[in-house]
Formats: sequence, C-alpha cells, structure tokens
Amino acid sequence: MKSITVELADRSYPIFFCPGLVTGADRSEQALLAAAMGDSVFIVSNETVAGLYLESLQKLLGDRKVDVYIMPDGEVYKTLDQIDAIIGKLLAGGHTRETTLIALGGGVVGDVTGFAAAVYQRGVAVIQVPTTLLSQVDSSVGGKTAVNHPLGKNMIGAFHQPKMVVMDVETLKTLSPREFSAGLAEIVKHAALADWDYFQWLQANQDSIMARDSASLMTMIEWSCRIKAEVVASDEREQGRRALLNLGHTFGHAIETLSGYGVVLHGEAVAIGLMMAADYSVRSKTLSESAPVQLAQLLTGFSLPTTLPKGLIKADFLQAMQRDKKATAEGLRLVILRDLGHADVTNRIDDEALEATLAWFLEGGARRP
Repeated sequence: MKSITVELADRSYPIFFCPGLVTGADRSEQALLAAAMGDSVFIVSNETVAGLYLESLQKLLGDRKVDVYIMPDGEVYKTLDQIDAIIGKLLAGGHTRETTLIALGGGVVGDVTGFAAAVYQRGVAVIQVPTTLLSQVDSSVGGKTAVNHPLGKNMIGAFHQPKMVVMDVETLKTLSPREFSAGLAEIVKHAALADWDYFQWLQANQDSIMARDSASLMTMIEWSCRIKAEVVASDEREQGRRALLNLGHTFGHAIETLSGYGVVLHGEAVAIGLMMAADYSVRSKTLSESAPVQLAQLLTGFSLPTTLPKGLIKADFLQAMQRDKKATAEGLRLVILRDLGHADVTNRIDDEALEATLAWFLEGGARRP
C-alpha cells in the first residue's frame, strides 16, 4: 500500500492509496481504517455515492455505533442549511467530541463534512474518503472546508485538517464522463503551476488516462497529491505559497457564482479559468505566446471547456473577482504563469491586460488571437 504524509508537525496526517478498499474488491487494508477511529462514527454521503459505496464502507467499520446523513447531490446544496441539518442529527444521536465524521463522496460532501467537523463542539475528527477525481487530487487534501454564499463561493468556512485521507482509485470507474473530466482540470492545474515534467507526462498519457487505466490513474493521483501535500506543508493557512494552488480559480469562482452553482462544474470553471489566467499572463508579458496553445490542447483532449458560458457581463465578472478570498486591502491578487510548470502570485495587476482578457473571452475567445 502506498502512502504520502502531509507534514504539519503535530497535525500531520497520511494519505493512503487503497485500491478496492471502498468498492469492496480488496479489504486487505480494512484494519487501517478501523484503527483510526473510536466507537462512534458519523458518515456523511450523498444520494448517488451512498447507493454505490455506503454499505461497503459500513462493513469495514464492524460493530461501532454508526449514524448516517445523506445529503442531496450537487453544489447547490453546499450551504449552511446542510451544516445545520448535520449538526442537528449529531446532537440528536448523542454524539460527543469522541465521534469521528467520515466524508464519503466528492468535493461537496468533503467540504460540508469537514466544515461540520470543524464547528461541531469546537472541532471533532474527520476522515476524508473521496470518491471523485477532483476530490482525490484536490479538495480532500489540505484542510480547507467551506460552504457557499449567494455572493461568493466558499465564503463561509474553516481550516480543519483531516485525521487521514483514504483513496480508492476504483471509485473513479463509476464516474460519469463529465465528472471524470472535471477532475482532470485540477490535475492540469497542478502540472501547470509546479511541474513541467508532469505536464509532459499528461500530454504523453492522455489516451490511457481517458480510458481510466488503473496504473495511469494511480500514477497521476499520487503525483498530484505529492505536489499538493508539499505546498500545503509549506504554507498551511495560505499566507503565501499555497495561494499558487488557486491558479485559474479567481476567474473560475466568478464563473461558478455568476452561472449559478452547479450549472458549470467546478472543474469546468477551473479549466476555463486556467485559459483566462494564461491569456492574462501573455498579455501582461510574463508568459510566451505558445504556452496557452499547449494548455488548450491538453484541456481539450481531456474533454474540458476553454470558453466562457454565454450571457456573462464584464462588470459583474469583475465584481465577482474582486470578492475573491485572495484579494487584499490593496485589491485583487492573481496567480499568473511564467512558464508551464512555473506560477507566481501577484497583486500588481495590469488593468489593461485584464480588461483585454475579459473582453476576449466574453466575446467567445478561447486563446489569444
């Protein structure tokens, strides 16, 4: 069994790669999960994932007291109402600080469960069991938890590191093509911001990745998790370097907010945001003209969008960007590309370049003319 440790001093935790554990195909690592929790467990999942894996997970937990909360599917349910419902069920079930919450599902389930764990009785343990590609390579690692507000994505939340993350690559075989592709956007982001060798590997292995070859998926997920774990370990609270992981997200979150949560999947918005960040980087003269072309080719090959949805308005888009969590008193901060595999954070915004990027994409552009 492979594992990676997110090094955070006394709050360090492992990421375990256990193919077949959650799906029930291989229970050889069952003791690993069982040993990590006490006698009381509270599982949060959604309607789709629960139908696939809840029974299998419950069998791993033996005779423990297990309560379950099933939330509806979709980003639109990433709300304080769901937190209230989870906490209500925890209280009704007599759960104490000794209870371990388990997030069984994708990014929405992970974020909601993590935030509930952060605030219930001032904090209880949580184990992330991500079942989507996006959650395995991004949202389950790093301790960011949040729910959305009508005016902005992830505006209500807390940092709350999990006790462990357990990944079963076999759960990716049941994802819809659209959900699978959405997860690939975060993978392209990792390569674009930190590792040119990884970017080239993705280019060379595109066919096997899209075919969901288990060996390729394992290599890819482990590579992305190592990148994220290293960045998080160096800057847990996003005071500096961790902001690099938001490459494409200032644009992407604006897309999600203005389109309506769930209309454009998070990964799809990130893919478009990556293209917009690359275009802005070219216009502000930090990136070569050829880089956005390579980026667009990789994203398109992964069946990801590179153009904005129709009907967005520039003034609204700018306002949504300015509400971004990375903004400071001095104004907007953007993650820019200096090369494929090398990103940087700046608050020195080239207003003319940003206006040109927004105008180009709002008119239907996908890359620099």
